Amino acid sequence: MKNAISWILVLFILVSVLNNCLNTSVKKEIREKAAFMDKLRNLYSSGDPSRWPKSVLDTESISTFSEIGHLPEISFPSDNQYSSEKELLGKTLFFDPRLSKSEQIACASCHDPELGWCDNRTFSFGHDRQLGVRNAMSIINTAYAKNPFWDGRVNSLEKQSQKPIEDQREMSGHMDMAAGKIAAIKGYQVLFEKAFGDKSVTKERISKAIATFERTVRSSASKFDYFIDGKADVYTDDELMGLHLFRTKAQCINCHNSGYFSNNTFENIGTSLLGEKGEDLGRYLVTKNVDDAGKFRVPGLREVSRTGPYFHNGSMATLQEVIAFYSKGNPEYSQKRTTIHEGITLNSEKSGMVRMLELSDREIVQLEAFLKTLSSKAGRITIPELPK
Repeated sequence: MKNAISWILVLFILVSVLNNCLNTSVKKEIREKAAFMDKLRNLYSSGDPSRWPKSVLDTESISTFSEIGHLPEISFPSDNQYSSEKELLGKTLFFDPRLSKSEQIACASCHDPELGWCDNRTFSFGHDRQLGVRNAMSIINTAYAKNPFWDGRVNSLEKQSQKPIEDQREMSGHMDMAAGKIAAIKGYQVLFEKAFGDKSVTKERISKAIATFERTVRSSASKFDYFIDGKADVYTDDELMGLHLFRTKAQCINCHNSGYFSNNTFENIGTSLLGEKGEDLGRYLVTKNVDDAGKFRVPGLREVSRTGPYFHNGSMATLQEVIAFYSKGNPEYSQKRTTIHEGITLNSEKSGMVRMLELSDREIVQLEAFLKTLSSKAGRITIPELPK
């Protein structure tokens, strides 16, 4: 009996010692984690990006890298300088369906201000209810896009503004005809005179006015902007850790950098589906360079929580899907990597920056939390009264 009691006492002491050790270990781990998060919070909210932890960058991304931060001031081209009168004219034209052949489709039909300046559809409906072939990109912050459209087919917003009007699937119009219709509307004469100095309506002036308005569609300050400016408490721990992962383990910053959160290049992430239904040759259709097959423009990530679905084909519905896709390195199927186009064999060569990241479920949630902080408060847009 005495031996049994002794063994029970020894066992009790051992359990107590182990429990104390475990408690000490857990407490130490909690303290270390809290200290790490405090350090990150102090560094990232310091207002000094030079103090931030070093980004994890691929060699091929270094030449296009610039640190994430605030959006710079909008730059207007020398031959199309800003004026409030030109902005108002461009805004009015942007919402005017009379630019289209059917007079039922406006630029705003696919770029709705209440839907993040896109339409939240996989593909947009155009003339005669035709479906488009790519997801409509949001025009938010398009002033910072060097080559608009997924394939970068133009190099200015002035040229971009003409394309949807003339596209047979979209507005199915013609710029000369559109200019003629606008010129016949008496109410537009005053707007053109205020914007350009006389009442003359030309397709070039229509393009310049719309481009001027589009450049003003810009994000306001987001939670991210407030945080990096010193408001350390606006970020949760998950948002903070998501920011750190974005710049380090997840390596999103290789392509999504600068205040625009895009390096303005074209990358192949393995979504072109060559040789399959839904095939899209991407940048190749513009350059005819075989190395560009399957490449698409890297979109900016500001307002990303409001501008889904994602990718050029709208194939991802949620941010978590997108992050999981990158975490797995997009295991692109080999049978969807080759096609023959106009007698030329094209191969999809996925970027080396798209590879297995093995993010945990927790890290995916944290990255999503951070990405949501890049969206600003949506302002109300006053729809202009259309001239008669």
